[in-house]
Amino acid sequence: MRNILLVDDDPIIIAILQKKLIEQIKNINILIARNYKEALKHILNNDLRIDIAILDLNLPDVRDGELVDYSIKKKIPTIVLSGTKISNMRKDILEKDILEYIAKDGVNSINYTINSIKRVLLNYDTNVLIVDDSSVQLSILKDILEKIKLNVITATNGIEALDILHNNSQKISLILTDFNMAQMDGMTLTLKMRETYQKDILGIIALSANDTPDISTKFIKIGANDFINKPYSPIEVITRVNSNLETLELFEQTRDMANKDFMTGSYNRRYFFEKGEYLFNNAKTEHKDIAVAMFDIDKFKNINDTYGHDVGDVAICEVANILNNHLRKNDLIARFGGEEFCVILENITMDEIKKLFENIRKVFEENIIHINNLKIQFTTSIGICYGIEDDLEKMIKVADDGLYHCKNNGRNQVAINIK
Repeated sequence: MRNILLVDDDPIIIAILQKKLIEQIKNINILIARNYKEALKHILNNDLRIDIAILDLNLPDVRDGELVDYSIKKKIPTIVLSGTKISNMRKDILEKDILEYIAKDGVNSINYTINSIKRVLLNYDTNVLIVDDSSVQLSILKDILEKIKLNVITATNGIEALDILHNNSQKISLILTDFNMAQMDGMTLTLKMRETYQKDILGIIALSANDTPDISTKFIKIGANDFINKPYSPIEVITRVNSNLETLELFEQTRDMANKDFMTGSYNRRYFFEKGEYLFNNAKTEHKDIAVAMFDIDKFKNINDTYGHDVGDVAICEVANILNNHLRKNDLIARFGGEEFCVILENITMDEIKKLFENIRKVFEENIIHINNLKIQFTTSIGICYGIEDDLEKMIKVADDGLYHCKNNGRNQVAINIK
């Protein structure tokens, strides 16, 4: 849950911002203040971490941006939304360590503010890698990017960067690399990264003070997404980085539309077989065991008949939520259709499988869904194929047989390798 502080003495501005934020951003808590005193109560509340503040410059009980100064002092990412035009602002205010200064000039300024908020909140979960053999340049870039709440990883040469990229458990979305570096320059690094990662998966921004003709064109031709000339201004870096991240997110949204189930957010059946065949073939080549598990809600028809299909849809989404919370990030989870889900797990032992799925079965058994005045509970049956068969279809069939074995023997059970 992200906390957003809105401070403005204009109730219309507050109402519009609040409405648009609720419509466009999930899992947020909006804190509202109409003056300096009310804002301080939120900022000084030790039980809250304010993730971003949108502040009017002049308030009924203070003038000249005192609240902006205090917000910056508390290291809160701050956007100023003010009725004072930039051309009329004092230079010292424009130079404050704020993320944006947005003049209130109608619908466009409100929409721009909402997009800026969304970008900062997304940045909290976004990882970027900076590659530069100059400790000074690394420090400058790191400070700029951390200001917009990106998680920054650093490397001092291309070889170190490749090692981080291949071995880091966290997804890296964007790389900023210098051109002139010892051991491996930025152009070689870009070529090597493009052998594995396409431009719509991993963004690369090259930076250089090199005056070689067409250096930016050469970088773009070999796979860089963008290029920044040194020396650069912080606002240029922020603008370019945010723009590239937004483009990458559009690509991801497009992939999700093709690969994910709209209702639950789990992968769909088509993607399951596409990715699953790769996982299966890789395991077979390396002589490793994998697990394929089939899940099904017990007596799902009764839920639909008793409470309606809307509640049934909530139950299906709850299956996805529980699986996401109790399985590993690299486990493949897909909705096969209706209330049925299928999962593939790599690098796991039989003992671990038994403990994991018995625990998940128990979580479903004890879970209560609160919908209005209703309390809904359901159990699941789980069939598992562990090992390696001739093909993926055979493993799914064994898991499915286990599922029906559970259904025919009282439900709310786990069955492994029932043929």
